[in-house]
Amino acid sequence: MPNTELVLHILAVSDLARSAKFYREAFGWRARVEVPVYVEFELPGGGGFGVYQREGFGRNMGQTPFAVPKGELVPHEVYFRVDDLPGAIDRLSKAGARELDALRARDWGDEAAYFADPDGHVLVVSRPLSKR
Repeated sequence: MPNTELVLHILAVSDLARSAKFYREAFGWRARVEVPVYVEFELPGGGGFGVYQREGFGRNMGQTPFAVPKGELVPHEVYFRVDDLPGAIDRLSKAGARELDALRARDWGDEAAYFADPDGHVLVVSRPLSKR
């Protein structure tokens, strides 16, 4: 579809307060919307990233998404490019992210590290190998 722009990415979470705290600490984002069941962060460049209490998320579509069992992963990844890759990895670790795969060069031309947030959402922080 031509002229399509991704402006917002929303994750269903089991504990909104925990997830909002995690993303604030991990990325330092400012909340632009904060209501009892939803927190939306302003991303650099104007996009948004939201965390939505699972039951509230489900009310929008009439079906509550499954809860990911502890230690398991959501079959989806959110891939971020960052300027300060070592700093991003440090912040994710300090915020409580679970490391899935350590920082290393990837076949597609990036160096990237894989983590899981408290709900098992896969988060990748990366930069092009040419920017080392």
